[in-house]
Amino acid sequence: MNMHGIIAPAHDPVTELKPSAMARLLAIVRRRRMLMLIVVLPTLLLAGYYYLVSADQYESQAHFLVKSADGPTASPSGFGQLLGLSGMGGSGGEAASVSDYLTSHDAVARLSRDIGLVERFRRPEVDVVSRLSTADPTPEKLLTYYEGKVTVETDHDTGITKLSVHAFRPDDAYTIIRHLLEMGEQRVNTMNARSYEDAIAASRRQLGEAETALAAVQGDLTAFRQTRADVDPEGSGKAQIGLVSGLRANLAAAQAQLETTGAFVSHSSPQYVALSRQVRSLQAQLAAQSGRLAGDGGERTIAGNLGGYEDLRLRQEFAGKRYEAAAAALAQARERARRQQLYLVRVVEPNMPVKSLFPQRGKIVLTAFFALLLVYSIGWLIAAGVREHAA
Repeated sequence: MNMHGIIAPAHDPVTELKPSAMARLLAIVRRRRMLMLIVVLPTLLLAGYYYLVSADQYESQAHFLVKSADGPTASPSGFGQLLGLSGMGGSGGEAASVSDYLTSHDAVARLSRDIGLVERFRRPEVDVVSRLSTADPTPEKLLTYYEGKVTVETDHDTGITKLSVHAFRPDDAYTIIRHLLEMGEQRVNTMNARSYEDAIAASRRQLGEAETALAAVQGDLTAFRQTRADVDPEGSGKAQIGLVSGLRANLAAAQAQLETTGAFVSHSSPQYVALSRQVRSLQAQLAAQSGRLAGDGGERTIAGNLGGYEDLRLRQEFAGKRYEAAAAALAQARERARRQQLYLVRVVEPNMPVKSLFPQRGKIVLTAFFALLLVYSIGWLIAAGVREHAA
């Protein structure tokens, strides 16, 4: 109350402070408007999108190894040896081919056909920015979007491949990664079948040729026996030689007896005449059998038959050895191809995600803030240098 009896309004420091603080804030904004436009405002917009709009993403992971039956093709080094994984290193080229297949148009097309990949990337709860933009994307656009959700990384030291899938629902991520692993296993099986056929194709062809040659020789040998009416020309030749040798021995004995008898009896005596007839008979038989054995070398003689037969037997033996060698080569090729067969070993099975880990909102916002702040600081330093130089 003043001297005139009028009550003065009470002093309110809060009321006075608010206009003063607002004025100071506005003054700071005006002075730092470039900082606000370049750093603060974009950071706030980005934070608003990620914390208020962007959809949660779930990650499912799996680890696998591509290895052959007889062990690694190359020994790992470095960290893989420290972990004791020298016996688990996979075949680098095959593992790379599987990884390349899992991020290819073929894999995307099959996932779209089997599990409806496009529908899983266009869930209703997904925001416009994160969602696949169209329900009928081109193969190139779908692959580009797919590569942003599926990553395949191979550790060249251990040979272990890490497969990660991001999706907007836990079961979507799990379903996609499970089908990718099955597709990888089928791809390995396809490569195995192709490499196996390629590895044994030449040996199988050689075996077929050897079998055909052996069958042809066997047919010629059978026809020869039928034509000559002799199942065993070799045995017949030995028997004929034995017969001729026996006749010669008998003839020699008969001639010796005839000469001895002629020294004591008359050549007209019945005994001498009988011995003479026996000698002539043996001579005739020997001549006939010797002619059958050798004769003039014709094909109908024992010698001719035996020569043709031995030639066929030699060809048969050669064809048989060729067939055995081809069969052994085929068995070795099969064993070698079996040892080179590849297997996809699941080191870590895919997990069913429970908690959303992506997008990493805090990390993204802070990274954007400091990046914008760095850009602003560089621009401010350049501007300050220009002003100082102008002054």
